[in-house]
Amino acid sequence: MYLLGSKDIKFYIKKWIADRNDFFKNKTVLDLPAGNGLSSKQLHDIGAKVIAADLFPEFFRVPELKCTYTDLAETLPYADQSMDFVLCQEGIEHVTDQYRVLKEFARILKTNGTLVITTPNYSNLRSRMSYLLNESELMGKIMPPNEVDSVWFNPSQKNKIYFGHVNLIGIQRLRLFAKLAGLNLVQVHANRVNYTSLMLFPILYPLISYFSWASYRRMKRKQGKEAAEKVKESFKLALSPSVLLQNHLIVEFKKVYQAETSTKESLSRAEHFVT
Repeated sequence: MYLLGSKDIKFYIKKWIADRNDFFKNKTVLDLPAGNGLSSKQLHDIGAKVIAADLFPEFFRVPELKCTYTDLAETLPYADQSMDFVLCQEGIEHVTDQYRVLKEFARILKTNGTLVITTPNYSNLRSRMSYLLNESELMGKIMPPNEVDSVWFNPSQKNKIYFGHVNLIGIQRLRLFAKLAGLNLVQVHANRVNYTSLMLFPILYPLISYFSWASYRRMKRKQGKEAAEKVKESFKLALSPSVLLQNHLIVEFKKVYQAETSTKESLSRAEHFVT
């Protein structure tokens, strides 16, 4: 975590990519949404084969690359197992069916391919307090989801409605949806600490620790050690200072199997624990 420094998520993604230059050489990379193309250009310059796509390709500003119109909410126009790496910056919070998006990412990723998702951290303490007090992303500054601030339109796609930060997602649902899609969580990466969350931390962390532990202990007692072991990752995330304090989620996943296999295994485990 960083106590000081930029709040801009692109700063941390730029650093993350720069630290892994050799990994990206000759790799097929999807940057979606690509935005103005800052990350696409960086990846292109270090030797990656970049496919840039966005809901608003007219905002793309990299002459040497083409950005094509692509809607995260639809089936992605890429072949199965065609990508080594997918970067999704500040996109998943705009999509209603996030599980479907993660299944699409898993479909186009090669086995052992990497997905990095960034999104506003809906699991930090400020966000939790904001939802409690105002049911909004930022208490006292942003209204709850509404038809004025929360609906976007693309001039070239007039028959469609797009959403702002209506579907903010926390680390637990993101991890679960990814797991069902065949993507294992690798790491939550460091970025800037949110100061409001930091002030709330000494007050709320003891309560969070107690109730997280109590829930985990109850599950272990009722469903057994095997079930508890399966959800230990979720329990650890609930207590993670990085998750509770940072402005953004920068989450790295690795594809380990196809979504159908993962879902069947999860259902089989659920039936075992229920019966």
